[in-house]
Parts: sequence; structure tokens; C-alpha cells
Amino acid sequence: MHSKIIVALDGHSSCGKSTMAKWLSKQVGYIYVDTGAMYRAVTLFALRNKFITPEGIDEAGLKAALKDVTISFKLDEETKLPLTCLNGEVVEHEIRLMEVSNNVSPIAALPFVREVLTAQQQQMGKEKGIVMDGRDIGTAVFPNAELKIFVTASAEVRAQRRYDELIGKGEKDVNFEEILKNVQERDYIDSHREVNPLRQAEDALVLDNSNMTKDEQNQWLLDKFNERIEKLRN
Repeated sequence: MHSKIIVALDGHSSCGKSTMAKWLSKQVGYIYVDTGAMYRAVTLFALRNKFITPEGIDEAGLKAALKDVTISFKLDEETKLPLTCLNGEVVEHEIRLMEVSNNVSPIAALPFVREVLTAQQQQMGKEKGIVMDGRDIGTAVFPNAELKIFVTASAEVRAQRRYDELIGKGEKDVNFEEILKNVQERDYIDSHREVNPLRQAEDALVLDNSNMTKDEQNQWLLDKFNERIEKLRN
């Protein structure tokens, strides 16, 4: 049995990181952690508790309330995939809605939010054997991860994927231009925030999947994983 490693997948929004990470974790029997879902859960919490207002974010209120917020994952017995829970309530559907998508980057840019969630994520990775995806996993959460992948694709390709995904889920009120704008805005905020901005780790392998099928990118990922395990064995 090989010693377990940490796989860190970073990259832009809507480039398929979570789908790939889920797939890989299933293939190799690792635990999958969707850090984006954690930030979305905090955003949902902030929206529900009126910490996000037209005037901006009530940072003091959110910071005080965050002490009592627990984000956890429980396995969906049918799909065998993790469901995001906010204080014990499954919020997997709610956190994917457009209202959360439109507010998640400003919430994720708050230093105290990143601090709280980074600590939770590092705790989850203590035993290794974990695949985690997000924006700063290879740079801030696990700078010593054995395998780091940076995933990217053109904004148009990513917006189209997001559009197709929402249509597929039966959402009626979907506008491609609005989604493209959301993708571009999130890229800007994610890469310009003060604390742990989105950037490629120096030792990360880059995967541009603009023109790849899901099967091709999954195979690429599995190959890289096996290469790294093989290297560590020798």
C-alpha cells in the first residue's frame, strides 16, 4: 500500500476542477473536499442572516457570527459524493444558485473568512489521502502538497459550461452574457484579493482543458497521480 498524498487542485471558477477532483478521489479511494462549497456555504449563511446588504457586507456582524458556523460534508448514499452541510443542514442545492455565485468572491476575499476556513481545511488534510480543490490550496492551504494541479480554460468556454450545467439542472432564467460577466468578475476578484489570491504555485502542473473532453482530462489527471505515487515509491 502506498503512502497517501495530498492532491491540490487550483484554478479559475467553472473550469471543471470539482468534477475532476470528485472523479479522482473515487478512483483512488481518497476523501474529496470541495473548498469552493465551503465559501459558498458561508456566503449562503451571510445572505440568510442579512450580512450582505445593498450597501455592502456587514463584516463585523459576519465575523462575530462565524464563530458558531460549522461547515461539514456528509456522504450522499446514492451518488457516493459529499453533500455540503451548514450547521448540519444539507445546503448542496442552495449554494449553487446564482445569488450565491454573485456574492461568493467578495465573501471569499475577506481575510477572517479565509483564516477560519483555511484552518478547517488544514485540519481535514492532517491524515493525507485527500483531494482538495479551490483557489489557494497549493499556495496557502497545503503548500507542501505532493501533487499540485492548476486548471484553467478560456472565460468563454467556462461560461458556456456553466450555462449548459444550469440549463441541464432545469434553471429557466439563464443568460449567457450574465454568466460570462460573472466568470470574468470572479476571475478578477479572485486574483486581485489581498489574502491568498488565486495564482499558480511554482511547482504546479498546468492543465488547460479548453479543448479537452472530460475523459481526456480525467485520464491526464490519473496519469499524473500515478506518476507521482510511483516517484515517491522509488
